Amino acid sequence: MLGGGIVGTQAAKMAAGLGAQVTILDINLTRLRYLSDVMPANVVTLFSNEYNVRKLIQDHDLVLGCILIPGTKAPKLITRDMLQLMRPGTVLVDVAVDQGGCFETTKPTTHDDPTYIIDDVVHYCVANMPGAVPYTSTIALTNATLPYAIQLAGKGWQQACRDNEALKLGLNVVHGKIVYRGVADAFGMDYESVETVL
Repeated sequence: MLGGGIVGTQAAKMAAGLGAQVTILDINLTRLRYLSDVMPANVVTLFSNEYNVRKLIQDHDLVLGCILIPGTKAPKLITRDMLQLMRPGTVLVDVAVDQGGCFETTKPTTHDDPTYIIDDVVHYCVANMPGAVPYTSTIALTNATLPYAIQLAGKGWQQACRDNEALKLGLNVVHGKIVYRGVADAFGMDYESVETVL
C-alpha cells in the first residue's frame, strides 16, 4: 500500500484478513507507528521513499496507490521505468486516479473497460471506484454529507462557511477567485485568502 490513510488502512485490513503479507508505506511517522500498533502481524509498515518503493515493487504481486493530498495532484510514486522492476502480471491499482494518479502510467478507465497492460504490468485505474456499488456508496456519502447540506440550506453558503471551519476549508473557487492554496499551486494560478470572499 502506498499511503496509510483511510483507503490504505482499509485495503490493508482486507488483504491481511485474507492472509496476504502486506506492506504499508507512508511519510507520516506518527501514522506509521499507529498502524504498526493496530495491524496484525502480517502487516509491515515502512517509511515511504524511492529506495523502499523500488525495492518492494520487485516482489509484491499487488501495489495499491492510496495517496491523497487534499486540493492538489497526487505525486507520481511509480515511474514508467519502475515497471521493468516488477514481475510480469503484477497489478497496479491507482485509487488516486481522481487526483491525477500516483503512477506515471496511470490513465483513467471505466467499470466497462477497467484494465490495461503496460510492460506486462496490469493497471486498474477506474475513476470513481465507489460507482461499482452505487446504492451503498450513495448511502455512505449521504450519511456523511447531510449535516453539511442542512447547514448550507438553513444559513446560506457564506454564513455556513463562516460558522463551520470544515465547510470553509471545502471552498476552492469563489466568484472566479481560487481560495484554496493547493489548487492555486497545482495549476500555477493566483491564490486569494478565503476570508476575502466571506
